[in-house]
Order: sequence, then structure tokens, then C-alpha cells
Amino acid sequence: MIKSELVQNIANRNPHLFQRDAGHIVKTVLDEISAALAEGKRVELRGFGAFSVKNRPARLARNPRKNTPVPVEEKWVPFFKIGKNLYDRLNPEAKPGPGGKK
Repeated sequence: MIKSELVQNIANRNPHLFQRDAGHIVKTVLDEISAALAEGKRVELRGFGAFSVKNRPARLARNPRKNTPVPVEEKWVPFFKIGKNLYDRLNPEAKPGPGGKK
């Protein structure tokens, strides 16, 4: 699903909203999540999962063609940890979900 399909689904489920209003809602939610992550904060959506950022320290990698060392700078990358409800929905036959018993 892409963002425009998400906006369309929200507008279809909520006939009192114009599609542009649903688009503003989706954009605002995504902007707030992005802003929080940019500040190094964790964003938890109960039943869905948690977004956070993790540090990848600088390291020395290898160029596979020349087999020469290549320095890679430190960077921050987004990380998503799935919530138990979403895990159970995706894996209905699985035993325990992440972090606990069923």
C-alpha cells in the first residue's frame, strides 16, 4: 500500500471527511513521527509497534571489486519493532509473540 492508497482508504471509511482532509491527517501523523525520530525520541503505537533510531558506528568496510578498505561514516538509522497484536495478526498459528506468551 502506498500513501495515496492509505489516504483513499481513510476517506472511504470516513465519508464525513474530504479526501484532502484525510491526506492532511496522514501527512500530519507521518510528519510528527519523522520529527520525533529526528529528535532521537521513540514513537510507540500500541498494538502496532515502536519506531526508534539506532546508531551505526563508523567502521571500515571493504570494496568487493578491489578488495580495498573503505571508511564508512557513523550514521543513525530508523528501526521498527513490531507490536504483539500485529505479530499475532500476521502469525495466527504461531506460538508466543515477541516478548511474551500467548
